[in-house]
Amino acid sequence: MQLIWFRQDLRIQDHAALWYATQSGPCLAVVILSPEQWSLHHEAPVKIDFYLRQLHSLRQQLDRLNIPLIIRTVGLWKDVPATLLHLTQEFSIENIHANIEFGVNELKRDHEVQALLQQHNKRLELYQDRTLFPIGSIRNKSKDPYQVFGAFKKACYEALSISLPQCYPTPTAQAPVQIKLNDLVPTLAELHSKTLASDYAEQWPVGEDYALTLLDDFIENKVSHYQNDRDFPNLQATSQLSPYLNIGIVSIRQCIQALFRAQQGHFHPENIGQQTWLDELLWREFYQHILFDFPQVSKHQPFKASTQFLAWREAPEDLTAWQQGRTGIPIVDAGMRQLLATGWMHNRVRMITAMFLCKNLLIDWRLGEQWFMQHLIDGDLAANNGGWQWCASTGTDAVPYFRIFNPISQSQKFDANGDYIRTWVPELAHLDAKTIHEPFAKNPNLKLDYPHPMVDLKSSRQRAIEAFKGI
Repeated sequence: MQLIWFRQDLRIQDHAALWYATQSGPCLAVVILSPEQWSLHHEAPVKIDFYLRQLHSLRQQLDRLNIPLIIRTVGLWKDVPATLLHLTQEFSIENIHANIEFGVNELKRDHEVQALLQQHNKRLELYQDRTLFPIGSIRNKSKDPYQVFGAFKKACYEALSISLPQCYPTPTAQAPVQIKLNDLVPTLAELHSKTLASDYAEQWPVGEDYALTLLDDFIENKVSHYQNDRDFPNLQATSQLSPYLNIGIVSIRQCIQALFRAQQGHFHPENIGQQTWLDELLWREFYQHILFDFPQVSKHQPFKASTQFLAWREAPEDLTAWQQGRTGIPIVDAGMRQLLATGWMHNRVRMITAMFLCKNLLIDWRLGEQWFMQHLIDGDLAANNGGWQWCASTGTDAVPYFRIFNPISQSQKFDANGDYIRTWVPELAHLDAKTIHEPFAKNPNLKLDYPHPMVDLKSSRQRAIEAFKGI
């Protein structure tokens, strides 16, 4: 008997570990829920809710393959090896199959599982599944990992031009397996009661069919306009696939195959929108490789060692105002309120809000990184860390420290009519398109139930530049 260990890959289509396991004999599946570990990693309740709802869907799909799903709740990952060993003994499991995860704690957990299983003549087989290219396969001429996205992207383009990564077949149903399992539903219901009710179910449906439909709709109707429309937060112009990619409801290979379906699976970008979305997928790829090759980013350390000594401000009241969307900068407040209300934020606005915290408020990027992880439905360690370090000028390929977004200019450019601001900052909804971006600029005595800007953008920009010069 083989055991498939599902983690951040809750699907049955194009699943490396599932495919290889089913080719080795009859299978069982397991998911290990770790509430205490989730808390340590600042996992958002909305993300946990999304994961648990997809778990119901996965069980139904596995039922159709006659693969029973075992559910276990283990508070911390240090207890996972013993739990898995017990399962192999209870159900006469020969080997466990899983897809690699790249974080330091995840790799440590899997190493400990492998070591314990080897003592009992069993194996944990790990497969590359989360990225287009196996970790360690994209290297420069010196065989070192890339640290600059442009060069990394060029190498990826060369590899894609040779062949696109292919999807794994979906396994056929196996003969029924007769084992007695604890019911999954009470376990999930108990966990739900400790996180939140499924208030997000309508906004973020689960299921592979839904995710693939979302992907197809984006490719057919939006991708050609993606380059022009993606930065406007009031438009529904992005794929919004990030939550589905993050917990593996859809795979990165499925995205690439869909992107080049019209080219019969050949790497021939035909329009700038197609190429731009490909580049965004490769940014995701880049940060996954960085997470593995430079494990310090998993340990709350900056990629650029010198920036460890930056003199960040201790300003808890300013941090709270930013977190709650009460900074007095409408585009920043709109983004932070969208995050609190939906568990998601438009990517352009993520950059604006992050840079405002790191540069204009000069507050440690790690506090912002943690807040995003605590609230994002698509919170991914690699991408979230990479994005924050880019904005803070502490990371690989980061924005130069003297290049600081002006949130007002960004607002005027990408939300010119103020529609996004009106959606999330309703107390400003009655203002005209010119006034809404900086309500008090022309009339400091304007009566509004809205705070004045908490910081002067020009002087705070200069303060940040001086702080970076100081290191």
